[in-house]
Amino acid sequence: MGRGVISRMGAAALCLGMVHGALALEARIDGLEGDVADNVRYYLDDLDAAQYDRRRLEGEAVRRTREAMRVYGYYEPRVRPRLDEQDPPRYVSLAIDPGPRVVIEVLDVRLEGEAAGDEPFDDTLGAFPLKEGDPLVHAPWDRMRSRLANLALERGYFDWSFTDRRMEVRPFDQSARLYLTLDSGQRYAFGDIAIRGSHIVEERLRNLAPFEPGEPYRASQVALYAQRLGQTNWFSSVSVRPRLDARRELALAPPTLGWWNVVETEGDAALPQAPSSRTAMTAGPRLSALALDAAARLNAPERPSMPIDVALDPADRHQFETGIGYATDVGPRLQFGWNQPWINRYGHSLEHDVFLSQPEQQLSGTYLMPLDDPLRDQYRFQYGLRHRDNEDTRSNEATVELARRWEFDNRWVQTLFARATYEDFTQGGEDESVFIYYPGVSWSRVRTRDPRFPTWGDRQRVTFEYSDTSWGSGADFLRMTGNTEWIRMLGDDLRFVTRLALGAIETSDFSKVPPSLRFFTGGDRSVRGYGYETLAPRNEEGLLRGGQQMLAGSVEIQRRVTGNWWGAAFVDSGDAFDDWWPQALNTGAGLGVRWISPVGPVRFDIAHPFDDEENSWRLHFAIGPEF
Repeated sequence: MGRGVISRMGAAALCLGMVHGALALEARIDGLEGDVADNVRYYLDDLDAAQYDRRRLEGEAVRRTREAMRVYGYYEPRVRPRLDEQDPPRYVSLAIDPGPRVVIEVLDVRLEGEAAGDEPFDDTLGAFPLKEGDPLVHAPWDRMRSRLANLALERGYFDWSFTDRRMEVRPFDQSARLYLTLDSGQRYAFGDIAIRGSHIVEERLRNLAPFEPGEPYRASQVALYAQRLGQTNWFSSVSVRPRLDARRELALAPPTLGWWNVVETEGDAALPQAPSSRTAMTAGPRLSALALDAAARLNAPERPSMPIDVALDPADRHQFETGIGYATDVGPRLQFGWNQPWINRYGHSLEHDVFLSQPEQQLSGTYLMPLDDPLRDQYRFQYGLRHRDNEDTRSNEATVELARRWEFDNRWVQTLFARATYEDFTQGGEDESVFIYYPGVSWSRVRTRDPRFPTWGDRQRVTFEYSDTSWGSGADFLRMTGNTEWIRMLGDDLRFVTRLALGAIETSDFSKVPPSLRFFTGGDRSVRGYGYETLAPRNEEGLLRGGQQMLAGSVEIQRRVTGNWWGAAFVDSGDAFDDWWPQALNTGAGLGVRWISPVGPVRFDIAHPFDDEENSWRLHFAIGPEF
């Protein structure tokens, strides 16, 4: 019994749902097509037939149809509606005679004030698609009004107003007259920066501002300032805003009126009586035009300014981060970080990282000393301890480094560094220990959109390192490396990823060069289809000893399958070797799957190595973005 009642109630609910869906009134239009017909359907889309009787429903359909056509210049259409016989009706047939279309007879758009010479405003007017004689369409007119209003606020015309804003439509004459006048007033300049809540020396924060007091105001510069303050990692919250509510008080009081201004405001009666011509001739020479102009300039009002208020909250002084991941190259991996984003009022920071995996364990730290421009100019002190046990490489390494970093306007970063390394290693069965210290220089640049899964981006890095026994270093060498990676999209569903890496070492005794500086290829980020760092020259016993040169490249194409799932096809090729140029490169190719997860893309690849007779295919799995 109970089940029967429930079944009947479910069927009734289903029927009610079907009836509710049937209440949406479908519009069948005769006499219109294109955008105008689509707009009529849009206006009728949410018309609920059950809310009206038949006569009122016809009237509402006609009213909405007229309103939808009016924005395209049809002000006198003839609309004959006909409802179907059902109750409530399911569709309405509209026979429409659009009638004559209103055309623009007068188009009068003006800029007054300083905006009249401001290029973005002129560009907005120049991009307006309508002209006199064109059919009237409301949307471009409304968009231009909104754009001019937004520009006024974005570019610091805080006293702007539309002194004339009219659309005069004469349906009987099929004509329209459009009038729009924007009086921008003066453009505000950036005022002083008021900083509240900072624990960092204010001068350093002011140096991050992309503007100087007195420069013309731009909202984009305010947003950039907020972004830069956030990038320092010194603050948990950042608010950068113009002091809009005080702008009227910021304008200087009007100057005392000279007699030339009194003439305009009060008329001749306000002036003292002029002396007779005889008296004037004996009073001395008259003022010249240049003198009058100079006097007028002295009384010109100063440009108003807009102060910028910055409200900040310090970031937590100690921050901890843990991460767990997996990659075919290193297996399971664990990372722990302890970060101190600020340790004093000058914004110095300190971070420590622990990385654990089966072939490698590492402890590293960085002490960062920002200079006057904290994001672009820095000193950096680093230390690191690393143990490696992979294939035929076993090493214990300790490194310290002092570096100076500059970032240029073109986003290239130049780094000069001096590094000291002690490494006790066994490579290819040969034991060695070496203490080397050497300078180096690198240039790098990273550009990306959406770092989690870039739809556009590229990364370049070039490094030169030099060591010489003449200053006591344990090895002499010149090491050069270069890497480039590019990501580009074709449409919304096709993604291309290419990589190229090369390196070379010039040395008189390669056995003294530690494994951390030698070249190995193969693995998830190099040549797929081969084991991690298994491609390199081998000694007589068949053990890896590393190469003096390296070349590796990859081409990959990815296609969206659905949503966040992508398919991939790739070809990798490369090797490490002793003599430039190699006789042959090891090549692998395969297919893969990409899933854009909340923590970054997950990559799963199956690759076939063409130059490995022992393995026909190899799986590669990794988590994390390309850059």
